[in-house]
Amino acid sequence: MDDDPVGAGRADLERWMGLALEEAALAVGTGDVPVGAVLVDREGTVTGRGRNEREAAQDPTAHAELLALREAARAAGSWRLDGATLVVTLEPCAMCAGAIVLARVARVVLGAWDPKAGATGSSRDIVRDARLNHRVEVVGGVLEAQAAGLLTDFFAERR
Repeated sequence: MDDDPVGAGRADLERWMGLALEEAALAVGTGDVPVGAVLVDREGTVTGRGRNEREAAQDPTAHAELLALREAARAAGSWRLDGATLVVTLEPCAMCAGAIVLARVARVVLGAWDPKAGATGSSRDIVRDARLNHRVEVVGGVLEAQAAGLLTDFFAERR
């Protein structure tokens, strides 16, 4: 990670993923799938947080990543989040991956991969598509067991 926009090491990534996992755990209280996200600016400051709120808000776009991006953009006073790192417990879907590219996020750090709907490397790779005007670094598997465990437990209780 020599070209890391915020100079973060593995310990920083795990600390930020811990914050995203806390957000994910809060989503369960509203019946939402436990996905959480934090956005960290190039100085390493958390500027946006989000958790799935589709059920709570009855909004199909209320994904953790989009809510974190919106909060960070408000804090920055700009939709351009150059140099930022989005840390999310589950691999972003196509909608969120598109928003990540449009916001000019530098890196996505994810916990669990999503082979069915993931769009940052598993079922598709929108964030690194050479046809787009911006590409995003992807770091996967950070605290993967904890992130996957939240999802497994959530869905096991519903079956």
